[in-house]
Formats: sequence, C-alpha cells, structure tokens
Amino acid sequence: MMNFKTTLLFLFFGWSILLISQPKKSSADLKSTKNESPVSNQNISKLKGFPVIPFRDTLFFVYNKIGSFNAENRANAITSRIELLYKDPFFSKDSLLLTKSDFGVDIVYKSDFVVMSVTDLDGKTMGSSNFALAQKNLAIIQKAVLFQKENNAVENWLKRIGLVLLLITLIIAIVFAINKLFSWFRTFLVNRQERYFSGIKIRGSYILIPEKHLEFVLRIARMIRIVVLIFTFYISLPAIFSVFPETEDYATTLLKWIFTPAKTALMGFLNFLPNLISILVIIVLFQYLLKAIKFFVDEIEKGQIKIEGFYSDWAKPTFNIIKVLIYAFMLVIIFPYLPGSNSPIFQGVSVFVGVLFSLGSSNAIANMIAGLVITYMRPFKIGDFIKIGDVSGTVIEKTALVTRVRTPKQEDITIPNATVLSSSSINYSANTDSDSKGLLIHTKVTIGYDCPWNDVQKALVEAALRTDLLEKIPAPFVLQTSLDDFYVAYEINAYTKQPNQQPTIYSKLHQNIQDCFNEAGLEIMSPHYNSHRDGNKTTIPENYLDKEYKASPFNVKIGE
Repeated sequence: MMNFKTTLLFLFFGWSILLISQPKKSSADLKSTKNESPVSNQNISKLKGFPVIPFRDTLFFVYNKIGSFNAENRANAITSRIELLYKDPFFSKDSLLLTKSDFGVDIVYKSDFVVMSVTDLDGKTMGSSNFALAQKNLAIIQKAVLFQKENNAVENWLKRIGLVLLLITLIIAIVFAINKLFSWFRTFLVNRQERYFSGIKIRGSYILIPEKHLEFVLRIARMIRIVVLIFTFYISLPAIFSVFPETEDYATTLLKWIFTPAKTALMGFLNFLPNLISILVIIVLFQYLLKAIKFFVDEIEKGQIKIEGFYSDWAKPTFNIIKVLIYAFMLVIIFPYLPGSNSPIFQGVSVFVGVLFSLGSSNAIANMIAGLVITYMRPFKIGDFIKIGDVSGTVIEKTALVTRVRTPKQEDITIPNATVLSSSSINYSANTDSDSKGLLIHTKVTIGYDCPWNDVQKALVEAALRTDLLEKIPAPFVLQTSLDDFYVAYEINAYTKQPNQQPTIYSKLHQNIQDCFNEAGLEIMSPHYNSHRDGNKTTIPENYLDKEYKASPFNVKIGE
C-alpha cells in the first residue's frame, strides 16, 4: 500500500509540473475584453484577419497593411514587441502611451519604442475611429502583460505548488481511508458469515449457497470500492487543475463531462415522474384486480363455489390464461407512458423482438396450445397411471409445454403436449375411485380340450382371489374367448383399485395361476405343446403329485 501511494504521489507531482510548464492562456478578463471587439462591420467578412498571439492566446486581429508591411507581417511584429514588453523587468503599464503619427495613432513604450500603429483604415474596418481602436488595443496589451507577469511570479508559483502538494496529500489520505474502510467491511462480513449469509432460496431451492452468497457480496463490495476510487481520482483532477490559470479550462471540461450527463439524467427523471406515478397507479389497480379474481379461483378450486359445467381442476389454468390477458392489457395501457415509446428506434426494436419471438417459438406455441386443450379435455391428471403411445407410467407433472411420466422402471419420460394431443392415451386410473368397481385386470391362458372347463374356471378364480391388490367384490370371473383347433382360450378378469401396481399384480396373478392349476392337477400345455401321454410323465411338479404317482405305461396296439 505504501509503494502504491508513493508512486501515486510522484505521478501527481510530475503531472502538475508538466501542466505548469504548458503555455499560458489569458484570464477571463482578457477573454471578455477580446470578445468586446466590434465585429459587426461588413468589411471584416471580406478581409482575412491575422491574430496577435504573444502568449499563445489571441488578443486581437490585424486586417490591413501599412506600406510594405502586409497584415500578417504586422501581426507577427506586434506579437514579438509585446513579448519584449513582458521580458522587461521594469515594465509599468503607465509607460504605454498613445501618440500621433504620420500613419494615425501609435502605441509607444517609454516614448521611443513603438509597439504598434493604428491607422484610419484600421478604425474604419473595425467600425470606430483610429484613436478609439488604439485605446482599446492599449488596454488589452496592458492587461495581457500584467496578467502574465503576475501569473508567472515566483511567489505565486510557490503557493500553487504548495497547494497542489496539499491536495495530493489529501487525496492520498482519502484513498487510504477508503481502502481501510472497505478492508474493515470485508473482515466484518467474513467474521459474521454464518449470521448474515445463509444463502438465497426460492421455493426451497438454493439460488446461492451460503459460500457463494458471501462471495457475491464481496465482489459487489470490490466493485463499489473501485468505482469510489475512480470517482475520487476524477473529482480530484479538476481541483488540481483549477490551481493554475493555464489549466482552469481542463477543470471545467472534466466537471462538465460528469455533471452535464448527470443533470440531463436528473431532469429526465424529474420530467418522467408524472408518467411514473401514472404507471404505478395502473400497476396497483391491476394487482388488486388479479387478487380479487384469485380469491374466486381459490374458492372454485376448493369446491366452495360450484359452477355447472366448470370443473374445479380448470380453475388454476383458467386463472393463468386470464392473468396473461390482464397483463397484456396492462402493458398496452402503460406503453404510451414509457420514455421513448414514440421513437422509431424503440418501435423498431419492439417489432424486431416480436419477429424473433414468432419465428423461434412456433413449436413452443404449438405445445402451449396443445397443453391448454389437454387441460380442458381432462384426459388425465397428476398421479394417474396412463399409456401414451408405447409409454406407460404415472403422470408426475403437467406444464404448459410438456407432460412428464414416470414408468414402473422409475424412468422419467418427457412428452411434448403436441405429441400427447396427436396420440391416443389410455387412463387406467379414471375409474378407480371409491364409487366405481375399479380397473379390470385380465390375462389369458389356453388349455387343451381334455381338461374340464369348469375345473379350469375354478382354478383361475381361485388364483385371482389369492392375488393381493385384486378386489374380492365384485368377484373375479372367467370368459372363454375362443375354441381353437387344439385348445380353449380362457380369460380371467378381476377388479383392482391400484392401477399403478399393474406389473406387480400381473406377476402375482401368473404365479397364483400356476400354483392353482398344479394343485388341481391341470397341466398348462398350451399354446403349442404336444406330448404323447403314453409312457410319459406329467409336467406337474413332483411336490404337487401323490407319492404313489407313476407314469402311465407305454401301450402298443397291433392291428389284426
């Protein structure tokens, strides 16, 4: 920190010395005197004037020649003579006098040194007499020489340099104090991290974890510190420049760069205040309108208010649609109050954004419309077990764009709403409430004609009764769906109110069918299983057979 401050000190000191050594400009008095020159004469516009610049600042112009001296030579000669006056250590303004000459009126120093001559033509060119013009130029020369002598006096130089050093010391102290303040603030935050930085959450999800929260605040503090330091340096420069008359214009320019935009912004904000108040009033009114609508929506969703033909699950999506329309209407009302809303640039940007949105969101809009249609079709709701195309699973989320389904294998599948709308869907949970019989689970077996059909039906019903999650009432029942060439097709039907558990139910049912058929001594030989029973053992597992069971003998019959 000390090296930085020392370097900064030398930089400011060197800069100040450089600025001091720059060529001088006249004071405000000289500028005002110079601006008083009569320039209304029409002859001036036809002539080319040459400036008299003894101290790199124009005092007045010369337009006419005298004898062999043209206007430019006269201006150069007058400039060099005024500089000689400045170099005279015993210069006194009373030593400059006006005297008559053959050419007009001369400005003479100590009665023998002619600084310049003013002719009758010079007076006519400037719209006055030669004597009046000579008096005016005499006053200008006196003020210019005296100003430069006073400005470059050693005593004044020492005062200004001392003041610059004092300002630099003050700036270094301010910078040191700013660094100390921000260093203390950083230490204060770090030591109290657990108290002030618990993270930022939205609906239970971290936007910023506690560590990132602290890091974010520290970065903001560092940025503020840099801005404060830059602003301090920027404001200190006009203060230093204003010490020397030669650099006062720089100070004014630097201050204008800051305060002119700040003034413009402030005046723009003050002019915008009436419109801002109107915008706030409009927003508040629409917010209360939405709150009133939301109250009725909540009551409909809870079932407190019933509207014939309007389902309670339509309340929330309908409110979202109304909210979008109300916000759109609010923006239309607010738009004329926005600053620059009538400018072509603002309107062009609005059209450009609208075109980009329409071109880039065609699929999204199609899915949003499909989601809206699905909402009012009510084919399924969250928690239902459905099948869309080849995908079966439980609905876990419905959004404006997609429907998410979780399969029995715990796979989350995202289906665009446009695909859902264009595909057929099966809802297995639609009739599983307390007032309905439930979903009908069914599976088919094919048994040969050698097995009595009533025994087969009894075994199938018993298997269904043994299966968990299948309802006992209404009772399971069997349908004979076909009589084929080699077997009969039997279908067991049973009700369940747990459609999400279909894979488990079917697995248990099939296990129970095998057990019940084996207990009843029925073989499941279908669909394409052929055997010669003579001499062959049954396919029923041994633990279901009697201990004295023996396979039938192999019979051979020889025809006569």
